Amino acid sequence: MEITCKLAKFLKELRFQDLPTSTVEGVKKQILDVLGTALAGGRSQGVEEVYELVKEWGGKEESSVINWGGKFPSPNAAFVNSTMAHALDYDDTHEGGIQHPAVVAVPTAFAVAQAIGDIKGKDFITAIVAGADLGCRLGRATKSAKPILQGGWHYTSLYGYFNAATVTSNLYHFDENILINALGIAYHQAAGNLQCIRDGALTKRMSAGFASRGGITAALLAARGITGAKDIIESDLGIFNLYHAGYDEQALLDGLGKEFASETTSFKPYPCCRLNHPYIDAFLSLVKDKDIKPEDVEEIVVEYSSESQLLCEPYEAKSQPRDIVDSQFSLPWVLACAIVMRKVGLAEFTGKSIRDDSLISMAKKVKPRFNPSIPKWDSPASIRVRTEREEFETRTSCPLGSPENPLNFEQLEEKFKDCASFALKTLSETDLEEIITMIKNLEEVENVGKILEIIS
Repeated sequence: MEITCKLAKFLKELRFQDLPTSTVEGVKKQILDVLGTALAGGRSQGVEEVYELVKEWGGKEESSVINWGGKFPSPNAAFVNSTMAHALDYDDTHEGGIQHPAVVAVPTAFAVAQAIGDIKGKDFITAIVAGADLGCRLGRATKSAKPILQGGWHYTSLYGYFNAATVTSNLYHFDENILINALGIAYHQAAGNLQCIRDGALTKRMSAGFASRGGITAALLAARGITGAKDIIESDLGIFNLYHAGYDEQALLDGLGKEFASETTSFKPYPCCRLNHPYIDAFLSLVKDKDIKPEDVEEIVVEYSSESQLLCEPYEAKSQPRDIVDSQFSLPWVLACAIVMRKVGLAEFTGKSIRDDSLISMAKKVKPRFNPSIPKWDSPASIRVRTEREEFETRTSCPLGSPENPLNFEQLEEKFKDCASFALKTLSETDLEEIITMIKNLEEVENVGKILEIIS
């Protein structure tokens, strides 16, 4: 259990002054982004049901539910907030860790911070960095017998339990032994699979919520003396050897304390699976540059890799989505939106839009072709459009929002305000600006709970 102890020691001793400026600025982006996606996701199918269940459970009034209002025990408030923040699949992505780290870390941190009271911005930032970094390190170290997205595990949920347990332990300043037990209890719960995407199930959007609730619970149980497995990494029954095909120790530990996931996270300009984004960027550009009209299109042939298989199969559900989850994970759908609507935004992933005959008709003209020579999801892939007059072709490239092609804070402010316009309860311009200002200057904030008070 040497690696577990090494990680726990590092996570326990991490301090704000240890963080590079780029990491701190990355966390601020993550916080603003998660709050925005939560506001927009509050109306999504499944969120009200989760909220009503938590409300029915009742309990100690500790932590706020974003936009819906009310206070509940911290694990349950985090459950709702993470669920609504992930509902639109608009939250950030860490490609190396193959997961959405902030949608677990940020709602967990807010729920726990309110439960504790008077948590300073510096401590809040540090806790999010610690949890997100551990989750992403676990993800990037995983060896799978199959391509990752065919292996069946959903890493946001699977490694989110460890992420949330770390965030909670960090904010409570639990000692190293409690953290180790918390990680062991998190491991006993850790799960999450991709069958929900194949079936278009609502549990996809609850995966981050399950992890947040379970991770907080793990840390609180450990603080009360409950023990968890300790040899959770190196053992033959550790998570890598039991659930996967082993692990890469170098990927797990390289850059520990020097490089953090919060500065290499991608932010989404489109509310759908990140695997779609290189295609959307390239296709929108082609459609606008060549002024391709929907009525001229006869066929759209698009290549995809093994990693992007879940965007194209089963074709019947991807070309005519059964529900919103299908549309979020459909390459034919996003390309149809790009040419018919000239955009891929929140309005393109609604119950009304997936019944739109013009979009369905166009989606059925998209013909995905598997190309085994494409090594990764973000590798160049061909998109060919055949029209009555001629054929056009483009290739995908590094997607907008990635660390190499980033969205700046001002662009994320606009995304936040756009998300807020879809919120269940309208927030005033004054409220929105106050939230943005507090996040911009978060290291100076004395009580981060005030942010939740405004937004809830």
